Amino acid sequence: MSKASLDGILLVDKPAGITSAGVVREVKRRLRVAKIGHLGTLDPFATGLLPLALGEAAKIVPYLNQETKAYEGTIALGRTTNTLDSTGETTETAPVPPFDEVTLRSVSDRFRGTIEQVPPMFSALKRSGVRLYELARQGIEVEIEPRTVAIELFSLVPASADLLMLRVRCSKGTYVRSLARDIARALGTVGHLASLRRTAFGRFDVDEAIPLDGISPAAHLLAPRDALAGMREFSVADALVADLRHGEQRGLAALPAGGDGDTAKVIGPDGALVAVVCAAGSRWRLLRVLAPAAASPGVPSVGVS
Repeated sequence: MSKASLDGILLVDKPAGITSAGVVREVKRRLRVAKIGHLGTLDPFATGLLPLALGEAAKIVPYLNQETKAYEGTIALGRTTNTLDSTGETTETAPVPPFDEVTLRSVSDRFRGTIEQVPPMFSALKRSGVRLYELARQGIEVEIEPRTVAIELFSLVPASADLLMLRVRCSKGTYVRSLARDIARALGTVGHLASLRRTAFGRFDVDEAIPLDGISPAAHLLAPRDALAGMREFSVADALVADLRHGEQRGLAALPAGGDGDTAKVIGPDGALVAVVCAAGSRWRLLRVLAPAAASPGVPSVGVS
C-alpha cells in the first residue's frame, strides 16, 4: 500500500509518556503519510495540543511556529529536580513559607510582560553544537545566558499549601519549567513543574484536537490556507498559479504593494494555498510554493477543508 497524499494541519491531543517525535511516528503509521512535522515540542510528561503538519503543509511551519502558546499546569513547592519537572531526580528540598492571595498576586505581577528567563539544562538548546540535555546527562554544567520572552497572561491559584495551579500564555521560546523554578524562588523556596498541559497554539485550541488513539484516515485536517488565517491574502488566476508553481515570479508584480518584510499568501481559483510570498522593497518574492493537492488511489480525501 502506498503512502497517502494528505496535506494539512492535524491537531493531536498528546497523551503523557510519549515524545513528540513518538507521536509523529504513530501518526505516520496510522495514516501512512510519508512527511510529517510537528509544531512546538512537548516534553514526554506533558499532555495537550500538538499540531502536526502533514505533506505540503510542512512548508508553512515557519509561519505558524511564531505563534503564542497557552498552558495549564501545577507547580510542586518544596522540592526541585535536575530536569525541573516531575520526571527528574531530586536535587534540593526546602521549607515552603506560608503564602496568601496577596503574595501570589504580587509574584504573578513579576512574571507578566517581557521578562528575562534562564532556560533549563535539560533542554534542546545547543552549546558548541551539543544539546544541553546531552551535557546534563554527562553531569556537565554550563552557564546559560538568559533570554527574553513575553508573558501575555499569567495566573497562580493555590491548590494546597505546597501546590500551585498555573495558567500562562507566552511567546515562542518560553520554558514553563523555568517559570516553575523561578516562581518557587520568588516565594522563598524551591519547586518543580509537576504537570503541564498545552491548551492552545496560536488560533488552535486543544478542544479541537483528536486523542492520539482516535486518529484515523478520516481525521479532520485544517487546510494550509485556513491555518494561516491571520495572514494577508491575494487571489490569483490559473495562469499565475501555473507560473508560480514553475518558479516564475514576474506575475507577482501585479499584486498590491506591501511593506518591506510583509508576508502574504497566494490563493488559486480553487481556494487552495499556492504560495507564501514576502515583500522585498517594492516587489513580492516567493518564499514557499505548495504543490497542488492530489489524492492517492484508495485514500479518501474527506476531512480536508
